[in-house]
Amino acid sequence: MMSKRIFHLRFFFTTALVSWMAMMVFTQLMAFANANQMEHGLKEYLPELFYALFFLSIYSFYKVQLGRSRDANLQELLWKVFVSGLIATIASLILKFIEDLFLSHSRIGENPLLTNLIYNINIGLLSAFFVSTFIVWEKFIFYQKTKKLILGWRIYVYTLLATLLISLIFSIVNFVLSQMFLFIILALFLLASFYFSANLKWVAYLNYKQKWKSILLFLLILIYIGYFFNYLWGVQMQQPEALVFNGMWNLTIMGFFIFIFIYTFISILVILFNLPTSSVFEKKLEEIISFQRLSQSRNAGKNEREVYQILLESSVSAVLADAAWVESKSGNNQDPLIIKYKIGNDEVKLITEIISKSKEKQIVNSDPITNLKTDRYITSIKNNRFKSVLIFPVYIQHEIIGSLILLKEISDGFNEEMITVIRTFVNQAAISIENFKLIETILENERYIKELNIAKNVQRSLLPSTMDHSSFFDISAYSKSADEVGGDYYDIYKVDDNRTVVIIGDVSGKGTSAAFHMSQLKGIFHSLVQLDLSSHEFMVYANNALAKGLDKNSFITASIYIIDKNSRTIEFCRAGHCPTLFFPKNAEKPEYYFGKGLGLGILRNNEFQEYVNNDKIQFKDGDLLVLFTDGITEARNRLGEEFGYDRLKELVFKNAIKNPEEIKNDIINALYEYCGTKSPHDDYTVIIIKFKEKI
Repeated sequence: MMSKRIFHLRFFFTTALVSWMAMMVFTQLMAFANANQMEHGLKEYLPELFYALFFLSIYSFYKVQLGRSRDANLQELLWKVFVSGLIATIASLILKFIEDLFLSHSRIGENPLLTNLIYNINIGLLSAFFVSTFIVWEKFIFYQKTKKLILGWRIYVYTLLATLLISLIFSIVNFVLSQMFLFIILALFLLASFYFSANLKWVAYLNYKQKWKSILLFLLILIYIGYFFNYLWGVQMQQPEALVFNGMWNLTIMGFFIFIFIYTFISILVILFNLPTSSVFEKKLEEIISFQRLSQSRNAGKNEREVYQILLESSVSAVLADAAWVESKSGNNQDPLIIKYKIGNDEVKLITEIISKSKEKQIVNSDPITNLKTDRYITSIKNNRFKSVLIFPVYIQHEIIGSLILLKEISDGFNEEMITVIRTFVNQAAISIENFKLIETILENERYIKELNIAKNVQRSLLPSTMDHSSFFDISAYSKSADEVGGDYYDIYKVDDNRTVVIIGDVSGKGTSAAFHMSQLKGIFHSLVQLDLSSHEFMVYANNALAKGLDKNSFITASIYIIDKNSRTIEFCRAGHCPTLFFPKNAEKPEYYFGKGLGLGILRNNEFQEYVNNDKIQFKDGDLLVLFTDGITEARNRLGEEFGYDRLKELVFKNAIKNPEEIKNDIINALYEYCGTKSPHDDYTVIIIKFKEKI
């Protein structure tokens, strides 16, 4: 696309240069023949022909160079007009200085060929200056354009350019326009100039400093116009016989002159009249920005759909869009929310496909943190109805949650100020939506916390609040979850005066799912413990019951102990749980009893009974039994080292003479000290049973 533009610029510049040189050559030949009363044999309309080609080429050149300018704002374009006028005026002054300094007192200076040459050079400079200024003024008029304005302007421009052909035809047929006809044409141009000069909406967007700068530049442009008019009109009045091509009577030049002069003069007046209100306007603008910042700091009080609806309506009103839609990208599998304005579903789908295939795929970045000045936006699309589109994504923390698409039926329908306004609207909408989502998240979290507290209280109720002290042993237990709820379970059940059953278990995983499976184990325990089963039978029945309730990825390790006072035995069965630590009073050190066992729910068929066994321990007065879950032995310090079986055994050995409550406290305190925290990474439970010295 860029290479095509460069080709057009080079082509039109070359054509303009060749046409102007040809006009200069033929006018000089004709001037030489006229000065020497010779027959030149050239067609009289040739200067008019080559000037028409020159003017059309220079017009096309500036149209390509300035007409599609996207990056330059109005102040930059006004500066370009000033610079082009300055260059043209300086070049003209240099020629005049040379003429006055070296040639005015010589026979060469009185030669009509020189007058004709300098005059034609000035006509070329004036034409280039007028064309560049005309195209920039066109962009000013189209600052906020409508279909009616575009149509009227095209008729006006085509009429102006058509005068080149009219002048050429009249020159060919050697027809001289009457003064009345010329007056009527110029009067029509004058009325059209006043009509289009009323389009000065861009003035309202200038601040106080920019308005004064614009007045200065417009005044200098008027000075350039006045200088050329005075110089060329003076030559025409003083030495008309020396001129072959009389540019000041050219209808095209006169039409351009009238429009440029009137628009420049009216612009100065309008800016001057707007100066007193500039400070008030800027103050109001600051108040709006302040209000916008304040509104970002509070909740919008709307739901997501209402925020998008307000965004769509505000944006359409701000840029005078002919159609628009806004869509949100749903985080779930639901269809995205789409709110439309004067556009149907089929057109939305069609334009979306056109945009996705467009070579200019970049869209305006509305993220206030990552926004870059180099962002572009799709300015034109190939559609029978719409010609320009503006796309803004809606960001929440660098993630696009939706998009705003604005459409116009005219090309290049969105200017810089419109983009700035829409960016502000989109950012505000994003903040409102984010606040709404945060409120939803907070409410959801509050519900979640309440539910967890309920679950925590329920789980506490599942564990025994106190451990019944039997007549022949003392017992103490402690359990803590890594999360609000956990999967460790222990319980005690007195079968009769002679037998007591104790169970300890650990559900795989943590959190609510583990707590749910723990509640299943409690129900199974209280159901089976009343059947007077052996420890082995209990585990087999428990495995069968859990096989239907546990999910496939979960299992439970457990150990059950049947303590018999009469036989003074501890019958136990281990289902993949931690080993049992037993310390006879007269022994030198505690011992771990591992035994054969497989976790409940791992094998869900009759083969499970082959992987668990009954074991028995004979106890005496003063013996100590320690039950625990792997959260105790696998607890780690800051170096990643585990608490371990040996350290637990050593603690039990040193504190065996104490009562169960004291031993439990010593173990827990040692565990906290070793880990350096009271917040465990896993659930942990410990039960201390000490048989009384006297039964």
